[in-house]
Amino acid sequence: MKIVLLRHGKPYIKKTEKLKAAELHRWIDSYNSSGIHKKYPPGKAAIHIANECRAVVCSDFRRSIESAEILGKTGLKHIDPLFREMGLPYGTWKSPKASPVVWAAIFRALWFFGYASNSENFSSAKKRASQAADKLEDIAKAQGSVLFVGHGFMNRYIAKDLLSNGWQGPHSPGKKYWEFGLYEYKTT
Repeated sequence: MKIVLLRHGKPYIKKTEKLKAAELHRWIDSYNSSGIHKKYPPGKAAIHIANECRAVVCSDFRRSIESAEILGKTGLKHIDPLFREMGLPYGTWKSPKASPVVWAAIFRALWFFGYASNSENFSSAKKRASQAADKLEDIAKAQGSVLFVGHGFMNRYIAKDLLSNGWQGPHSPGKKYWEFGLYEYKTT
C-alpha cells in the first residue's frame, strides 16, 4: 500500500498592500478561495507519481482540486473539508500594518504557542490531521494507492501520524509547491 502526500500548486493570489491584523481575515479568505497559478506547472516527478495512484483525495479548497485536475485527475470522488489546511488565526489589532506574509508568519508562530483567535486551535488541528491520516489509510487499504493533494501544515501532520502508525517514508513530505512524500506500508 502507498500514500502520496503532495502539496498543491502555487496559488494565484493578487498582491496585497500592508494591512492591519484585524484585516488579515480578508487575505485568508482570498487565499482559501484562490485557484492555481498556471505559470507554475507541476514537474515530471509529480505527474508521474500522481499517475501511479488509483485514488485521489482533495480538500474542498479550490487550490487542492485544481491541482489534482492539472495533474490529470478527473472525476474526483474524495473531496472533503476534513483535509483543509490547518487554520490560521488572526487578531483584532488596528495597528501596526504589515504585509500578509509577515502577519501569517507571526500568527502561525503564535498559534503553535496556543493563540487561536478566530481559528481552530493547534490541538484540534492535530486531531483533524490524525483523522485525515486514518481516512487516507482506509482508502489505501481499499485501493492500494492514494494521492492526497493537500496543504503544507496538514501534509506534515498527516505524515507524522502515518510514520507513527508504521508507514515508511520521509519525515517531511515537502514544503514547496508540487513537492511530495511517498509513504508505504509493508504487510508481511
